[in-house]
Amino acid sequence: MTEPAPAPAPDPDSAEIAEIAGTAEVAEITDAMGVTEAAEIAGRLRLAIQHLLPVLRARSAPGDLTPSRQAALAALAAHGPLRISELAARMGVALSTVSRMVDLLDSIGWIARHPDPQDQRASLVALSRTGETVLETRRGETAARLAERIALLTDGEQRALYAALPALEALSERAATYPGELPRGI
Repeated sequence: MTEPAPAPAPDPDSAEIAEIAGTAEVAEITDAMGVTEAAEIAGRLRLAIQHLLPVLRARSAPGDLTPSRQAALAALAAHGPLRISELAARMGVALSTVSRMVDLLDSIGWIARHPDPQDQRASLVALSRTGETVLETRRGETAARLAERIALLTDGEQRALYAALPALEALSERAATYPGELPRGI
């Protein structure tokens, strides 16, 4: 007579994982569950971002700051004065599209053009004070909307989200460095 196989240990649910977020046990649990598969993580993260985008893109007041214009302002805020071609490369957008956007942003006073000290035939674009104010106002509104949603999470879920921030920030940094295809060997 053979003995029955022991019942598998129940997999902890996401609430249990969230409750212990930030401890060494998280890695063991996620490995045991097989959650560390890149494809599964990518799918779940994509879905979560897809559902958060309306919150991030919502406008509190009508205005001309579309997501693409906000991305241009954010790139200029993060990387300083840039040539239009550099801005296009950072955004992963066609040069002609960015050129038209820069003309519009310049006409409404959100950016300023300056001669490139390295090449007087070229110009650099940078945020104007008005552009900085517009961007910071939008970022503050977005952060407030997102903070309202985060406050609805359990304490454990909030700790898990906080613990995930370094990985999300690293992923974001790498995406900003390589907006298109990853170079070979990475």
